[in-house]
Amino acid sequence: MIVTSKIQAGGARAKARCDELGTVPYSDQADGLFRPYLGPAHRATLGRLAQWMDEAGMSVETDAVGNIIGHYAGTTPDAPVLLLGSHVDSVRDGGRYDGMLGVMLGIEAVAHFSRSGQRFPFALEVIGFGDEEGSRFSTYMMGSRSAAGLAQTIDEGVTDREGITLRQALADWGLSSTRFRTAKRENVLAYIEAHIEQAPHLERASLPVSLVRGIASQYRYRVTIKGQAAHAGTAMHERRDALAAAAEAITAIESIGAAGPDDLVTTVGFLTVENGAPNVVPGHVVMTVDIRAVTPGLREEAARQVLETLEAISRRRGVTLECEQVQDLQGALCNEALNATLREAIIEATGHVPPVLLSQAGHDAMIMAHLAPMTMLFIRCEGGISHNPAEAVESDDVEAAHRTLVSFIKRVGEER
Repeated sequence: MIVTSKIQAGGARAKARCDELGTVPYSDQADGLFRPYLGPAHRATLGRLAQWMDEAGMSVETDAVGNIIGHYAGTTPDAPVLLLGSHVDSVRDGGRYDGMLGVMLGIEAVAHFSRSGQRFPFALEVIGFGDEEGSRFSTYMMGSRSAAGLAQTIDEGVTDREGITLRQALADWGLSSTRFRTAKRENVLAYIEAHIEQAPHLERASLPVSLVRGIASQYRYRVTIKGQAAHAGTAMHERRDALAAAAEAITAIESIGAAGPDDLVTTVGFLTVENGAPNVVPGHVVMTVDIRAVTPGLREEAARQVLETLEAISRRRGVTLECEQVQDLQGALCNEALNATLREAIIEATGHVPPVLLSQAGHDAMIMAHLAPMTMLFIRCEGGISHNPAEAVESDDVEAAHRTLVSFIKRVGEER
């Protein structure tokens, strides 16, 4: 049975509120969306979210890392917590629904139950994480890491583009990384994150929402290739061309990803030629290598192949190679029991049996999996486009996600 009536208004309102938050003062960018961690737009956004959470019947707090949390009490004071949420920060020139739609849908789900006065043997909390994107400082997921109680090495001396240190940005909010550990959420029953898919699979399947099997683990490397800068007139066999070596490496890295299972992806997303000129054989190249996979062990095997291939290319071409691992982000599999419950909720809400998709993008859910069982709900987005002003969702799809969350929460309550 497809649920209709009053519940539908929640999804439309969630989308409209995301649109509102895509403009000044909720963006630090006048001609688009940029909401960096601890910036003016972040502060304004938390104020607006607090208002909406209050209207939805929640008490509101901002924790020691700048996450906002709305709390809707359960039937007993010591009830465990079903946590819903996503992130509120954005990339520069980003889209309006990445992250924020999950927060809005959480608020609307609570508002639905608040209107009827319905309580559960667990509390409902909606959390809006800061710093998922790492778009201001060279950090990432400090909000969810703190909420999950994970130890972090934090350099408060890192600066943003304007030279403002993380220490100063925190101090401006009355915060300090020495207190991040106090942000850990306690007595969490489970975590669910609704998020746009950021891929075109749902669009191709003509379906509004889906289950998620898991979130990919990520390795990221900074690779420096040094050859010998030389005049462009140098004979070909005399050259130690760092850029030619990088070009061969890029093709090989792509081939390693393409030869693996569908959940393996390899990317060279950044390349720079130091002191490059039209009449100079390049002697110094820096590039990044990103390796992602959901299946346990697959990322590690691909990384081994990539590093061995880079070494072989460097030896054959007479260049030197330096590989620095700059990120090791562990993925997570969604909880099977939660996925079974979510599957039934999707069928009830949409009338469709949902596909089970993979997430190659990172999410706060992969961090929260260290704290409690977690699952994700993917929502169709136009063309699979994200991190882009062209990011778009249909109101009907957001309504389907809203109905699904309402059904999911009810079903978890029945299972307790």
